[in-house]
Amino acid sequence: CISGARGGRVLFSEVSLRLAPGQAVLISGANGIGKSSLLRMIAGLLPLHAGRIDRAGALALVDESNPLDPRRPLAQALQFWAALDGGDAARVAKGLAAMAIEHLAPVPVRMLSTGQRKRGLLAGLIAGDAPIWLLDEPGNGLDTASLARLEAMIADHRARGGIVVLTSHQRLALPDAQHIRLGAA
Repeated sequence: CISGARGGRVLFSEVSLRLAPGQAVLISGANGIGKSSLLRMIAGLLPLHAGRIDRAGALALVDESNPLDPRRPLAQALQFWAALDGGDAARVAKGLAAMAIEHLAPVPVRMLSTGQRKRGLLAGLIAGDAPIWLLDEPGNGLDTASLARLEAMIADHRARGGIVVLTSHQRLALPDAQHIRLGAA
């Protein structure tokens, strides 16, 4: 069990989670309850208040930050990050195709809309091929067709033995996913 705190305030406590290959968990709760903080703690970016996290395998975090170089064309910006994870141009192309944004490959990241940037970040998940995906509100900024692509990406990742931990206020198809509701009594 883990507990998380920020600014001296305990956000959540007694959270326990165990995921095997192919499984997913949806973390829900009110705004400000600690969902994003929990994902960052799982990623090792924030310290735990109590407890410990054991994980095996590389992970990828997609949240509201945008690590893509705004000056580079989308494909080059994705290639930079994919290369750090052992990905190559073929994996970048596969990710762009999964999100139906191949036509945006030569467009500088700064010229992309919010939804296009989000689709680019999601394409980066496939380009990097980490077995554990941490997704913080991955549907924000996406239209209906892009949400369907996201659901297909998640289903494919899980079918290949990947693990998904996500927060979302949107309804996403996550068959057999565990559910943790922070702040629930």
